Amino acid sequence: MRNRTLKNLLAPSLLTLAMFAGATQAAAPLRPPQGYFAPIEKLKTGDSNEGCDAMPTPYTGSLQFRSKYEGSDKARSTLNVQSEKAFRDSTADITKIERGTSKRVMQFMRDGRPEQLECTLTWLTAWAKADALMSKDFNHTGKSMRKWALGSMASSYIRLKFSDSHPLANHQQESQLIEAWFSKMADQVVSDWDNLPLEQTNNHSYWAAWSVMATSVATNRRDLFDWAVKEYKVGANQVDAQGFLPNELKRQQRALAYHNYALPPLAMIASFAQVNGVDVRQENNGALKRLGDQVLAGVKDPDIFEKKNGKEQDMTDLKIDSKFAWLEPFCTLYTCAPDVLQQKHKMQPFKTFRLGGDLTKVFDPANEKGNKGS
Repeated sequence: MRNRTLKNLLAPSLLTLAMFAGATQAAAPLRPPQGYFAPIEKLKTGDSNEGCDAMPTPYTGSLQFRSKYEGSDKARSTLNVQSEKAFRDSTADITKIERGTSKRVMQFMRDGRPEQLECTLTWLTAWAKADALMSKDFNHTGKSMRKWALGSMASSYIRLKFSDSHPLANHQQESQLIEAWFSKMADQVVSDWDNLPLEQTNNHSYWAAWSVMATSVATNRRDLFDWAVKEYKVGANQVDAQGFLPNELKRQQRALAYHNYALPPLAMIASFAQVNGVDVRQENNGALKRLGDQVLAGVKDPDIFEKKNGKEQDMTDLKIDSKFAWLEPFCTLYTCAPDVLQQKHKMQPFKTFRLGGDLTKVFDPANEKGNKGS
């Protein structure tokens, strides 16, 4: 009887403790993988030749852009040179802030020159104040540019926000403006890409989810994090038993290239989810691993994809090392085979502005130095 009474007395306390523990866990601030906490490598002083390039004009116009595949059939696989030029010209300022932010943050994390940081923050603050990239007048290409740009900028910014050197400590006002803009843009990206029919859900949705995941960590917004994980699961469940993505197989001669292009956002989302206590590796029986393995097999033997969709594969994009930047997070999530690791080390360092810069520095810093391009 005494034991039962004691149990009854303890029960509410244990329940309260469990609830408190759950609340504490839920309230844990979102964080990126450990490599993003790296300090600035050196603190250089004196004049730098790099300077601050002329700032791209904040893009506040309509997001109605021509597609580089204009005039192509449903496969969207044949490049239209004329419309690609029109697209490049009309989006030049957006691409400039994406590439410029990534480049400048990499330089600053390497050299620590204050002017490199000032330049980056000046650009981002000006675009934030202008409410750039927020037009509600957009087509598919326009909303694609919005999410790509957000992913590029937010993932570069994370290196500044989380560095153990605390470079943003004396830039609170700019940080608040930039993060509020990222947050607002992420809400629009969610609106742009949420709940699409499965036949319309492809690599674009995965890249949208990556931009929202990067922003969730930059702004500590759990709702954005949850949406990115939800979209990851939609993507993972599109991977079939052999490791193919049906909607990317439709891209005819570019099917293998687009399978490869689907991997960077998915691998980055899985890595960011993992460090925040959400393990998505086993989703759909290890779909991400299956997809990665099938792409690597296809790169070795493109006939695998030709047999699957009947088209000889265009390997042009797959000759560019940075297209395999997904291997960095992927090989921390799964055990990569020795030959894959060897190939990864040959291609390092992996630098890609759409994922925030130098991923080798973040995920495999031991192999970052001494490789080509470092």
